[in-house]
This record gives sequence, C-alpha cells and structure tokens, in this order.
Amino acid sequence: MKNRLRRGRGSALATSPEYALVNIVRIPDAQMSPGRAIGRRILFALLALMFTSVVVFIDRSGYRDVQGSPLSFLDSVYYSAVTLSTTGYGDITPVSPEARLVNIIVITPLRVLFLIVLIGTTLEVLTERSRQALRIQRWRSTLRNHTVVVGYGTKGQTAVDAMLGDGVKPSEIVVVDPSQAALDVAEANGLVTVRGDATKSDVLRLAGAAHAASIIIATSRDDTAVLTTLSAREMNKTATIVASIRESENTHVMKQSGANSVVVTSETAGRLLGIATQTPSVVEVFEDLLTPDEGYAIAERIVDPTEVGGSPAHTVDIVLGVVRDGKLYRVGEPEVESIELGDRLLYVRRGPADKDR
Repeated sequence: MKNRLRRGRGSALATSPEYALVNIVRIPDAQMSPGRAIGRRILFALLALMFTSVVVFIDRSGYRDVQGSPLSFLDSVYYSAVTLSTTGYGDITPVSPEARLVNIIVITPLRVLFLIVLIGTTLEVLTERSRQALRIQRWRSTLRNHTVVVGYGTKGQTAVDAMLGDGVKPSEIVVVDPSQAALDVAEANGLVTVRGDATKSDVLRLAGAAHAASIIIATSRDDTAVLTTLSAREMNKTATIVASIRESENTHVMKQSGANSVVVTSETAGRLLGIATQTPSVVEVFEDLLTPDEGYAIAERIVDPTEVGGSPAHTVDIVLGVVRDGKLYRVGEPEVESIELGDRLLYVRRGPADKDR
C-alpha cells in the first residue's frame, strides 16, 4: 500500500471566490412546492398591478383617454395592465408633466418588477449562482466545531445516521465525496456537501476541516484513508479523527498518520459473524448498542460530583470505562479504582429519557 501513497496537490479551491465554488459546495435549500412558488409569483404580480392602478387613479387628471372621457378606476386598472405588460395600446396616455414624472419614477420600476415576476423562473436560474455564492460566503464565515465526513458510501451514511440519532444537527455535518450521486443523497438529507478529492488539502480546507471538532474518514480504499488522514491532521492538530479501513495490517499506518481511532471493518464484521454462529443474541445486543435511537446505547458523560471517590462499578449506570486525560481505562484497571473529578464515564444508556443526561 505504501507504494501507492501520494500526496495530492491542492487546486487553490480554498482561496477561490465564492462564485467559483457554487458547483462544488452545495447548501440545502428549504423546499417549496411548485404550486406555492407559482402562487407567490401571481400574488406579487397582482400586488404590483393594484398598486400601479391606485397611483394612476390618484393622478387620473394627468392622463388623456382617446375618447376624451375622464378615467375611471377600471380605466386605471386597464392602463396599468397594458403598461406593466409592455403591450401599450396608446389609447390612454400621460399628458401632464406630473403624470409623466410618476411614470418615470414609479410605474417604470414597477414594470420591471412585474416582468421579473412573470419570468421569475428564468431569472431565478440566472440569479441562482449569485445567491448561492452569498450563502457560501456566510456559511464559510460561521463554520466552526462541526464534523467533516469524508466518503458518503454505506459507512459514511451509517456514521451520519448515528450522529443524527445522537442529536447532532444536520447543519453541523459537512460531507466530502467525489461522487455527485452520493452528494445528492447527502443533500436530500439536509447536509452541506463539498465535491472533491479529500486527499487534497484544499478540498478539506474548503469543508472547514481546519476548524472542525471531529473528522470521520469512511473512504473505500485504505491508501485514500491514509492520505486523507495525513492532510487532515496536518491542518488540524486538535480534531478527533476517526478512520475506517479494510485491512488490520494498515492500522499502525493510520495511527502514525494521526488518527485517534481506527475501525477495521473486515475484522469487526468477521468477529460478529463468528459470534453469531454460537450466540446470535449477542450480535443482537451489539446492534442494539450501536443504534442510539432504539433500546440501549453506549454513551459518554461527565461524572457527577457525588460520584467522585467511588468505584466506577458502583455507579447507578453500567459503566464500561473511564476516560481520563484523553485516555480510556477499562473498569477494573488499577488506574481507575476510584473516580476523579473531571473524568468522563463510558456507560450503557438505558433509554431515551436518559439520553441528555
């Protein structure tokens, strides 16, 4: 695998202007039904028409009808309709300086607005790039302490589902993947997406990896996972990096590259398969523990002051381990015979009511 490792060169994406990133970074929009969108445009058009009709009717003495009769409100609506739609039959015309000034200052801008409403779909496509660029600019300026998920295949999707089940907001997750099909699925789930090769530092920087609290690497190749980990650790020294690999022989390479935790998918699946032949109920318990929104789940919490000095085995929860100074100790190890202030307990959460404890 080492012979295949090669650091990707950046493409200056991180320093590109926002309008150049519109097709790379995608921020989900609030969905609106076609009927509602059309209804809004019709409403805006009617409001513009009525406002113009009122303005013309108030200044009706400055207009001339070819028949010489004074303008009624219906005439004002008629004139407004043919004017805003740029039809302009000419049977009613502004003749006084005041009426012409009102046409220039008020009715002409309304005519433009009316046309924008009528051809809103076309203009929406034309202005989408600018609108998305502004959204990307705001998003990049506020992106902090989020989670970057590299790879949105089966592993990446399952990881995101687990985080969402634990209460993480979709806005706090950014998905990076070179496949647009995978990103379409992520965007449909309300996630911000970045299209590109995560082995390139510019792509990770664009996803905000430098300011991320955690980075999940769920690529399909071990060499890609190593390169991505190297790039991620180089730009963020404090983030928690969790990586998935296929072969256990690459675990030490991942650790040396900067991963905090490494999950070997082939060995984990193999162990569960072996256990299932003898004790299938154990596998069901594992699946239950790994599903945060159903039944039991493994969680972590800070110790209660009343628990300080006691044994982890004698707490109200089923404690599996103690995290002290960033290191995990199993229950029963001499280092954690008594709980200290500032420790975190890895325990089995008994139900949804205890989830936010």
